[in-house]
Amino acid sequence: MTRALALAEHARDVEGEVPVGAVLVMDGVMVGEGWNRNITLNDPTAHAEIQALRAAGQAVSNYRFPGSTLYVTLEPCAMCAMAMVHARVGRVVYGATDPKTGAAGSVFDTLVSERHNHRVAVQGGLEAEAASAMLRQFFRARR
Repeated sequence: MTRALALAEHARDVEGEVPVGAVLVMDGVMVGEGWNRNITLNDPTAHAEIQALRAAGQAVSNYRFPGSTLYVTLEPCAMCAMAMVHARVGRVVYGATDPKTGAAGSVFDTLVSERHNHRVAVQGGLEAEAASAMLRQFFRARR
């Protein structure tokens, strides 16, 4: 999560993006990382989690990541949650909750839905205060 927080800072400080960072780890090795790039790339799908999954796919030459853990500073949205389900991510660990669009239990339970043929284990709250503070400060400065 330390690396994900650093990537969130990069998103904010270098690209003026909402500060969210993500890291995908497989077998103890970081195989993908990403940060929000929606504004920079003019791409509504360029969330940190999607960027990390794309980078991991290139690194391991596969689109599936069984047994992996995705660390992300903000609770995933429905789009990112479904990408994790399709990618067969084993677990997601997030920092701050997202009470407006969170799909890891706050608003939706997408990751653990019995309707899917794969479920992603969820753990929230890791470095939650640091991630929440970064987001609060970012949006306060924009208002």
